[in-house]
Amino acid sequence: MNKTLATVLFVVFALAFPEIALCDSSEAETTAIRELEKQQQDAWNRHDAKAYASLFTEDGDCVNVVGWWWKGRAEIEKKLTAAYAFVFRESVLTITDVDVKFPAPGMAIAHVRWTMVGARTPEGFPKPQQGIQTQLLQRQKGKWLIIAFQNTNALPEIPFPQGPSTSAPQTSSAP
Repeated sequence: MNKTLATVLFVVFALAFPEIALCDSSEAETTAIRELEKQQQDAWNRHDAKAYASLFTEDGDCVNVVGWWWKGRAEIEKKLTAAYAFVFRESVLTITDVDVKFPAPGMAIAHVRWTMVGARTPEGFPKPQQGIQTQLLQRQKGKWLIIAFQNTNALPEIPFPQGPSTSAPQTSSAP
């Protein structure tokens, strides 16, 4: 009887306070995702397109900082191989922060802040120096993988203007 009562109380507690009941699991899952982000940094810094692409599901999507949409692990690997040949050959990626949320079992959303040095950006393209990635991750066969990835260049945040600019517009004086 005591065993049954303990089981019932545990189930009631778990249903009433799932964030407490699942705390260890959530912490372990967060740690696993942070490890995946470390693998992302390491693969990038080795300029290893195959290792980087292996962090994605087979049908994963990647939208890079200039909005190019790569569909599937094979295309991600192919495009990164080309990018590492010159543009990112000397680049160094540093992951500076990872924030993880779990909207559903087996699914996670990660916001990943990064900095980069050494990229040889073609003229007319924004220089990737710092940014944030939004990733949707899925647990497959006990392993977290990226299913969707959006990368965005970031500028330091400043307050919004509270009105029009106070400087007078430039006028030309034609003779």
